[in-house]
Amino acid sequence: MSLANPLWGAPRIHGELLKLGIEIGQTSVAKYMARRRGPPSQGWKTFLRNHADGIVAMDLFVVPTISFRLLYGLLIMGHGRRQILWVGATAHPTAEWIANQLTQACGWEQTPRYLIRDRDRAYGEIFIRRVRSIGIRDRPTPPRSPWQNAYAERLIGSIRRECIDHIVVFGERHLRHVLLSYKDYYNSTRTHLSLNKDAPVSRVVERSGNILCCPILGGLHHQYTRI
Repeated sequence: MSLANPLWGAPRIHGELLKLGIEIGQTSVAKYMARRRGPPSQGWKTFLRNHADGIVAMDLFVVPTISFRLLYGLLIMGHGRRQILWVGATAHPTAEWIANQLTQACGWEQTPRYLIRDRDRAYGEIFIRRVRSIGIRDRPTPPRSPWQNAYAERLIGSIRRECIDHIVVFGERHLRHVLLSYKDYYNSTRTHLSLNKDAPVSRVVERSGNILCCPILGGLHHQYTRI
């Protein structure tokens, strides 16, 4: 009982034993209870796993252009299938712009339950009011704690390693096009270890036909299908 119910103390377990007809002292129950190193409450990783389908994460990242102008990319992802819900690009990430991007990504009907983000000043009062108005519970991470938004940080790293680091960005419109192309590739084609080698948008296993290779992002990646 102690192992199966980490939130139960000795009085609770003692009461259950009495109801089962087992006569034993409460001090004996306390003596033989399992000892735990950590607190009985769930950790951050357990919370994410239990609520993954209702969690989205978002983050901003910087992209330099060919003229050394700095643009900002915005990523919004769902934790359930690690799917990219939205990507955006702008030179001026205001709170109103970010709020509009979130609304377009999640809509007003199928909103997530939780939103994980950092404490960047770009998420101003307008953004916070929008999040509350559509019924999302805002969960900003503690200062200087990027590991608490680990999935979004890792995905931004993948975007850099697999796309942006190999492409010269000419401007805001070009960056938006590149990010949208990578979003389609990531969601529909790219396989993931965490999804048992499946894509976020599940791919059907094709067993017959000739294999066709289609270049993506100018040949930076390829999609393989059977026809």
